[in-house]
Order: sequence, then C-alpha cells, then structure tokens
Amino acid sequence: MDFAPTRPNLAPRRFTLGASRALNEIILLLAGAVAGVINTLAGGGSFVMFPALLLVGVPPVLANASNTYAALPGYVGGAVGFWSDIARHRRQLPLYIAISAVGGYLGAELLLHVSDAQFEAVVPWLMAFAVVSFAFGGRFNTWLAGRAEGRHGLRRAGAIGLTLLLVLVCVYGGFFNAGLGIIILAYLALAGFTDIHAMNGLKLLISAIVAFIAVARFAISGDIAWYDGTIALIGTTIGGYAAARVAHLIPTPALRGAILIYSIGLTAFFFWKTYA
Repeated sequence: MDFAPTRPNLAPRRFTLGASRALNEIILLLAGAVAGVINTLAGGGSFVMFPALLLVGVPPVLANASNTYAALPGYVGGAVGFWSDIARHRRQLPLYIAISAVGGYLGAELLLHVSDAQFEAVVPWLMAFAVVSFAFGGRFNTWLAGRAEGRHGLRRAGAIGLTLLLVLVCVYGGFFNAGLGIIILAYLALAGFTDIHAMNGLKLLISAIVAFIAVARFAISGDIAWYDGTIALIGTTIGGYAAARVAHLIPTPALRGAILIYSIGLTAFFFWKTYA
C-alpha cells in the first residue's frame, strides 16, 4: 500500500445535503447520546457515532479520529469505576500501560499516513471484523477461557506471543476504534483472566490509554474535527451517564441483538457504497 503524507489541517466538509449547522449539531448530539448508552449497556457505540460523523460531512480519517476523541471520556470514567477490580492485577499494569501507549501511537501514526480514499476502501473490512468480534466475542472469550484453564506452563511459554498479540490489538485500536472492547476481552480470556469485572476494568483501562495516546497524536497533526467531535463527546457523556442510571431496566441481550442487526446492515451499506 502506498502511504499518503500526513494531510494538512483542513476544516471538515459540512453536511452534504445542505442541512443547517443546527441540524448537524442535533444529529451529532443525538448520535453521541445513543452511542454513550450503547457503550455503557452493551458496547458497540462506534457503529452509531462513526457513521454520524460521516453523515454531517466530516472526512473519513477525521471522522475516525474524532470518534476516538468522543469515546475517550467514557473509557476513562469506566476505568475509574472499575479501579478496585483493576488494582488486584497491579503487577501486570506497567506492561499493559506501556503496550497500550505504544500500540495506540503506532495505530494513530498509521491512520495519519493513509489517505481518505485508502481509508474508505478498508472501512468495510474493519467494520466486518468489528461486527464479527461483537457477535461472537462472548462465545470466543468463554472458549478461550476454557482452553487456557490450568495451562499455566503453556501461558508462560506463550508470554512473548501474548505480548505481541496485545500490541497488534492496541495498534488496531489506535487505527480504528470500533469493536476494540470485544477484541480486548478476547485477548484477556486468552491470557487466562476469568473475573469478568477485572476483565471489564482492564478492557476500559487499555482502551482509555490507547484512545488518549491516539487523540494526542491526532491533535498534534490537526486531524480531529474538534467542534463536531466535542458535540459528539457531550452526547456520549450524557448518554453514558443516563444509561448507567437505568441500566437495570434495559434487557442487554435485546439491545445487543438490535445493535448487531443495525451493524450488519451498516457494514453491508459500506461494502455497497465502496465497491458497487
């Protein structure tokens, strides 16, 4: 693949159907709120937020970077909430933090050297990978946990392989945020974790570091649509807080099913739009 040079700091294109700025803001705020709810209850909010940013006219690479920016507060808040569970694995934290930072930076750097046209061509495949991870991540995690049980020697022998795998996962997160949480959970199951609360906490911590480093890199090069992304960020914060307050009233399996149907349709649309 021929990499394009880092793009200049251009203002994002506005909504192509001629809608007013107010309508753009409403779309982003509502999409952010829905994404915040989804991330809190089931995961997969990027399936709503990323297309919304494209819809209002943000170019693909900027939309992807801005989606990561909008998701960052939710990751940080969730990690803080799970800190007591995370702290039980404090010995692994320095390694995980270092890998998350390096992988997040490499993924962001890769994104910044891909043109909008190149990124548009790969988006359907990234979406498909994220959808498969979302659909089968739970079963895969359970299967991996069962296979790893009692095999401490095998896990020690594979420590280098697991480290490299985590680097690749974090590079993916820095490059394309959608589905990252499910992929991290699968990695943690492979690494031998069984406590779901600790796994969720570590998932959020790793996601937060990957997103923070990636956003910092995007900010340096001017590749975040700050105005649009901040509106989306406000929405995700509101939605995430509201969902946390009423989470016990919403059946998560039904929500995950609806997200899966939506994301499959959206992925099919991206394939049609890109390759038809």
